[in-house]
Amino acid sequence: MEAVFEGINSVFGFIEPLSDFLWDFPTNFAWYANIPVLGSFSFAIILLLGSGIFFSFKLGFMQVTHFKKAIKILIEKRSVETGISPLAAFFLSSAMRVGPGNIIGVTGAIAVGGPGALFWMWVSAFFGMAVAYMEGVLAQIFKEKKEEEFVGGLPFYGRRLLGNKVWVGIFLSVLYILYALCCLPAQGFNVVSSVGRMAEIVTNTTILTDSLFYYLVGAGIILLTAAIAFGGIRKVTKWTDKMVPVMAVLYIVVVLVLVVMNVKTIPYFFRAVFAGAFKPDAFFGGVFGTVLAQGVKRGLMSNEAGQGTITMSAAAADAKHPCEQGMIASMGVFLDTMVICTLTGFVVVMAHCWSGAGAESWAALDKLPKFTESIAVLTPGTAMNAVMTFLVTLCFCLFAFTCLLGMISFSEIAANRIRKDKICMNTVRCIALFVAAFGILCNIAGLELGNLWAFSDLGNILIVYFNVPIVYVGAKYVFRATRHYKKHDGTPFTSKVIGRDDCEFWDKKAEAEE
Repeated sequence: MEAVFEGINSVFGFIEPLSDFLWDFPTNFAWYANIPVLGSFSFAIILLLGSGIFFSFKLGFMQVTHFKKAIKILIEKRSVETGISPLAAFFLSSAMRVGPGNIIGVTGAIAVGGPGALFWMWVSAFFGMAVAYMEGVLAQIFKEKKEEEFVGGLPFYGRRLLGNKVWVGIFLSVLYILYALCCLPAQGFNVVSSVGRMAEIVTNTTILTDSLFYYLVGAGIILLTAAIAFGGIRKVTKWTDKMVPVMAVLYIVVVLVLVVMNVKTIPYFFRAVFAGAFKPDAFFGGVFGTVLAQGVKRGLMSNEAGQGTITMSAAAADAKHPCEQGMIASMGVFLDTMVICTLTGFVVVMAHCWSGAGAESWAALDKLPKFTESIAVLTPGTAMNAVMTFLVTLCFCLFAFTCLLGMISFSEIAANRIRKDKICMNTVRCIALFVAAFGILCNIAGLELGNLWAFSDLGNILIVYFNVPIVYVGAKYVFRATRHYKKHDGTPFTSKVIGRDDCEFWDKKAEAEE
């Protein structure tokens, strides 16, 4: 078994260098890297931050001006006949956004780029809210009705915007499904490993990964995931509606307790973050490029703004106007980065493990242990540390499990662009479960396939390079829809509002309401 896993790991040895090359291009060429200041910005950073800044200005900074309106839409009680409610769509998107990356991504970014990376995560998230709005509106404009559900997202608006060619929709669907399949092993690994860690904390013993316990836990996770995923989007949202609020509130409360216990270090946190982001030697040396790249890269890994990977949930909602769901998508980025990731940053920076005498040994720790070690520094007493570590590990487990559900569900929605039948849906579900089971087997074998894990970063940047240009193609329709929404003149949204004739759902809805 070990030989098989090692063989797979070696086969994919090229993935990490390829991912790093695409993320760093063209800063990995001396002629560009030597350009003052500009040489620190990779094309990926320019594309993501630049697009966010451009869309923010064009939209009149809707992430600020319509923030209260978005909250009102979220808390509004609304019954729906088709699809899911805007709140359910928010929870479903949060199930994907609020994942293990909120802990291990932030911790890793600070480990490599220092506290200043957190500032650039905030910046990328603020402007990323505008990109998420654009994606959410496009998903709603071009969504399609399938029985009692709505399907849409990147493969759907991509096809409509690029000449309505069948092969475009199929290509984008396959691209997303491959992206999800690349990420699923890590999520399966994270779920089973966190359950094992919680069991060790409770029993105060070490449980071998190849023990019967891990096999039973792994089997249970796959069976539970299958039972939920095969129930369709509505069944998945019933679970995410319950789990997302619980895991988010629990994590916020746990970290706030740690912050209160170490309240005297709060000024140090802000000094470290802003000094790390703006000190002169960072701007004119190699440090700035590292800090900025880590902030944007891990920010994208966490909130997914610009990838188009959350657009399936935006399309699934029964919104009154496309722009409503765009604002909800924007709020998802805010919750993910401005709240959850900031709390993680508090713990890591306040613990100060990233520098000092023990920095090298801390940096050598695995992803989650880096964070739990930071918790240990901030909690006095063994009992308190055990409680806090258990609760954070529980949150981590829920983060990973909801990501698992979200990726399978969104793959199912993407598959609708290929074929709208149960055979296609069930095939995608079975493949996804098999790949997730592979990640669980990696844990049981005691292996971490680092090169395979790098697929997540590669998938992130590849989808960005395809999705963001498509968003620009559809930008004029989003701007027109936004102007219509801001007028509040009572006229229904139809194809004519944006100068098209193929928004079938919205046209039929307007006719039915007349």
